[in-house]
Amino acid sequence: MWLEQHDVLSKIFKFKNFSEAFSFMCRVALLAEKYDHHPWWSNVYNVVEIKLNTHEAGNKVTEKDRNLAKEIDKLNPSKSPQKGD
Repeated sequence: MWLEQHDVLSKIFKFKNFSEAFSFMCRVALLAEKYDHHPWWSNVYNVVEIKLNTHEAGNKVTEKDRNLAKEIDKLNPSKSPQKGD
């Protein structure tokens, strides 16, 4: 589940290993390029944290962020355990 607070939409994804996490990040990168909307993110081993907001809107959460979040969720079909879900 995505969490919206302090003008940021965020989610933490947890995978089986680093390879799965990095593969997911590569798919998100291609999606971000397609939508020309790039996340702030971090990765430590099997955990990927993604944060979204729209710079052009004064760093607020917009429909652009919500739409990208929905598309990112579609890239994680395994429904791996996710912190906060």
